[in-house]
Amino acid sequence: MKKLILALCLFFAASQFADAQIHFGIKGGINYNSDSFKEVSDDIINGSASSRTGFHGGVWLRFKLPVIGWYIRPELVYTSLKSEVNFRNSATTDVKASYDFQKIDIPVLIGKKFLKVAYAHIGPSFQYVLDGDLGFDTVSNLNADGFTVGLQLGGGIELGKIGLDLRWERGFSDIESDLISSSFGTDAQKFDTRVNQIIVGLSYRF
Repeated sequence: MKKLILALCLFFAASQFADAQIHFGIKGGINYNSDSFKEVSDDIINGSASSRTGFHGGVWLRFKLPVIGWYIRPELVYTSLKSEVNFRNSATTDVKASYDFQKIDIPVLIGKKFLKVAYAHIGPSFQYVLDGDLGFDTVSNLNADGFTVGLQLGGGIELGKIGLDLRWERGFSDIESDLISSSFGTDAQKFDTRVNQIIVGLSYRF
């Protein structure tokens, strides 16, 4: 009897997985280094938004789970983003420099569609910094590679094959990067390249 029940459970799980709807597509959009939507609007009004704006592009999959009506959406995304770094140039002087970096993002989101066209999702985002460029002339060495985990939360609408998505991302673990500058000798200073983002994306489903 136990074997029969187990076989029935496995058959039911396999049939449900076979019925799962799988979609895939491409996406791209704008990233903004910010903690809040209000900060984004303020920077756009005062004209300083370009110094903190980047872009992203990548691919996505979506697996609909038929029993509970939710979906899982993993993505592979290349992101280029601008930020600002504060570090000490001397014993008494602090310096603020622009920091441009590129990273690979792998969000794994769980979500649900409602009202036929709208959806909401949440999940972890695994990130790896590929390269970085600090806008400070005396920096002779910059090691900006690092792995971190964040959280993405958002939603959007999907009209036919076109989707419009708005997300907020918060970084959890630090990315400690090293820089060496002739201004403060041979000692390396550490700075955190982790950022919080507002992400606006446009997607196409094949």
